[in-house]
Amino acid sequence: MKRRNLLTGIGLSVIGGGLVLRAGAQDAADSPQDGSEDAMSGKTMEEWKQILPKERFDILFREKTEPAWTSPLNDEKRAGTYICAACYQPLFSSEDKFDSGTGWPSFTRPINDEAIDTKKDFKLIWPRTEYHCSNCSGHQGHVFDDGPQPTGQRWCNNGLALEFVVEGDELPELRA
Repeated sequence: MKRRNLLTGIGLSVIGGGLVLRAGAQDAADSPQDGSEDAMSGKTMEEWKQILPKERFDILFREKTEPAWTSPLNDEKRAGTYICAACYQPLFSSEDKFDSGTGWPSFTRPINDEAIDTKKDFKLIWPRTEYHCSNCSGHQGHVFDDGPQPTGQRWCNNGLALEFVVEGDELPELRA
């Protein structure tokens, strides 16, 4: 019985994956392309390309992932605020940062509920919750339910999608 459930699950995942791929192709056609305006920030993809280094642009607006253990933010221990590397919206507080052992900066919660938008991501076999900056729609990472208390959540972020502002320094103006 268990084997049949496993095989059924795999079959549904393959079928579902095909549907997701087709839907993803449609989503890509509907999403902002170079020269078109992004609904959240008012900037075009071409403008973001001009502003951001290629690695950051790819992570923020092409939903790539940086290699684990490559971000200097993993070792950041000072008090401060983590902001979106594209638009500078505050996303996380250092008070909520923890070492998840995953190789990416991780947090127990966003700075506030309005800073983040979430959606289901079906790029792997099982669905995940992906999150983006609510101001510019820049891809940040994924949230999982395996973090420490008080929330039990792990907001796993690409380091290149963030910049760190030390407590006491002025936050930059939003770049929208």
